[in-house]
Amino acid sequence: MPNDSRRSTPVWMALTAMVVGVVALSAQHASGPSTARGEWPTYGGDLAGSKYSPLDQIHAGNFGQLRVAWRARTPDAVLTMTLSNGAEWTAGAREIFAELNRLNPKRWRDGQPPFVSNFKATPLMVGGTLYLNSPSSVAAAYDARTGAVRWLYNPKSYEAGTTTMTARWNQRGVAYWTDGSEERIFWGTGDGYLVAVDARTGRPSTGFGVNGRVDLMQGLPRARRGERDYLNALTYSVQSPPFVVGDLVVTPASISSLVSKKEQIPGWIRAFDVRTGRVRWTFRTIPAPGEFGVETWAEDSWAYSGKVTVWSMFSADEELGLLYAPTNTVAPDYYGGHRPGDNLFAESILAIDVKTGRRVWHFQTVHHGLWDYDNPAAPNLLDITVGGKRIKALAQITKQGFVYTFDRATGAPVWPIEERPVPPSDVPGERAAPTQPFPTRPAPFEYQGATIDDLVDFTPEIRAMAVKAVQGYRLGPLFTPPSIEGTIQRPGTSGGGNWSGAAVDPETGMMYVPSHQGWSVVRVAPPEPELKSNLRYVQRPRPGPTMPGGLPLFKPPYSRMTGIDMNTGEHVWMVPTGNGVGRLPLLEPLDLPPLGGDTTLSGPLLTKTLLVYALTAGGRSDGPRLVAYDKRTGRELASVDLPGVAVGTPMTYLLDDTQYIALTVRPQGADALPELVALSLP
Repeated sequence: MPNDSRRSTPVWMALTAMVVGVVALSAQHASGPSTARGEWPTYGGDLAGSKYSPLDQIHAGNFGQLRVAWRARTPDAVLTMTLSNGAEWTAGAREIFAELNRLNPKRWRDGQPPFVSNFKATPLMVGGTLYLNSPSSVAAAYDARTGAVRWLYNPKSYEAGTTTMTARWNQRGVAYWTDGSEERIFWGTGDGYLVAVDARTGRPSTGFGVNGRVDLMQGLPRARRGERDYLNALTYSVQSPPFVVGDLVVTPASISSLVSKKEQIPGWIRAFDVRTGRVRWTFRTIPAPGEFGVETWAEDSWAYSGKVTVWSMFSADEELGLLYAPTNTVAPDYYGGHRPGDNLFAESILAIDVKTGRRVWHFQTVHHGLWDYDNPAAPNLLDITVGGKRIKALAQITKQGFVYTFDRATGAPVWPIEERPVPPSDVPGERAAPTQPFPTRPAPFEYQGATIDDLVDFTPEIRAMAVKAVQGYRLGPLFTPPSIEGTIQRPGTSGGGNWSGAAVDPETGMMYVPSHQGWSVVRVAPPEPELKSNLRYVQRPRPGPTMPGGLPLFKPPYSRMTGIDMNTGEHVWMVPTGNGVGRLPLLEPLDLPPLGGDTTLSGPLLTKTLLVYALTAGGRSDGPRLVAYDKRTGRELASVDLPGVAVGTPMTYLLDDTQYIALTVRPQGADALPELVALSLP
């Protein structure tokens, strides 16, 4: 056990004492910070989720001259732990986690401590300060000029043990709020709390909840904190940024989908008062008797079913007074025999009245979901002109590779959406929906379905290997249900589009969508007796088809960026992102064009002149790089090396007449901690 000589004061006290003040809000912030002033006040840059900034100091002619202006370590590089005598001990992440593991070897699932390298946050920038959080839910403020730490606040959520999500130790960012005099930073924790601190000092916001935090599990049916059995857990975490609109803060939530019981926590959407933390309204995503949509939960399955929440990001139109929520699947993801019906409002786009929490309109993108096809990113809001008519539009990208487009005021589809027949299920007790909604425009931005014709065919020999590899698996079009032998699902459970989302240009109506040609094998089987499950079938993983030498199973491209004119619904261009697959030894002699395969889930950044995206390879030493694309054609214009693989989505800001691009990266090396990196021109 650490002795008294290694104690420290709380980290935020030690660090803020070294900081000489923080500049207060200037008069220009009276109407709120904005990308138009060179700031980046929300995860997507604005409430519309555009990921767009009008800055143009960095352009095609000088992008290749960008250099690292500063580097800052993850907040997890310095953590605190409460000792048995109530004192605080400060040390590095690995030392703290080792001590916690020694005290309680069963603290973390599979004996795995927090994944501190999973640094996915996109920083905010307001008033010369950058704000973000770490995988272990520690928040930090950095000087936007130098990267110097201004404060850290550590809620120590990792002391509670492993979050029971399938994707653990994720944090994608924080939220900012000001009324012109007070400033606050909000974020959710891995153990299910909403935290509020003073943006200037990092001290807990007095008057918000209890000592600056609200228990998000309080008041939720069947919610129980502290469980370690992830297959039966009834616990809750937050992995994406809260969303501030007006004087409300709305929280996303992550609820486990890998379960062995049909009972789970419902993923209600709740809005909290930004000053007090009091619940202002609740939208029940699984309706109760007397509420709209309850008839879509047959056999009273509404009473015990769970999840159906927003785990990613929201968007909002303050002028219309609407919050837009992209929801996910019911738990469990792949067997729905205990929840017959379409299951509203799972896998839906919800337009909610910001003031009252009432549903204004909705659209369900997947009926009775069986594929983990969550709506994975904030809907993009943009104004477009279709057939001479100006439309306030909403565009939702999906894991299945669709873009659904609506009038965001009314929910009317901009282009027809057709209900088309899809394959039935032959799993006992399962009743798959007979049809699914297919948008007629835009065309899908990623491959859909898995058939023999889709298999790789670079040479006759390679194709023969692919045909042999898929023997014994079920193939079929999009929405082919999970099966007992194992269905090859494409896009896979991680999706064609994912949490990194798309970017939209408010000046042109163009949308830019990064995607990945992933596939997965989805298999169900009766539960093993030791699970004591009350489900007839549960997910039972089966290894997927394998090809020699890392060869792909399907035709290229394996990752791509697609530029879509949302005024017409037409694809303007599509380019593979990188050529990672093409560098495989078995393919290099074939002299193939770029095939894609060099990307992470890091998202796009859009400026007045450029589309910016991170690739994992192709730099001067074939290392990771940041790439600038021509927005009109998709042509690669320039790139700059990064000191590590991009983990989070980049953002940009202007300070002292200097434009910066900042993002989180994971440097090479087993002991290397991730960093926040800012680039600028020399």
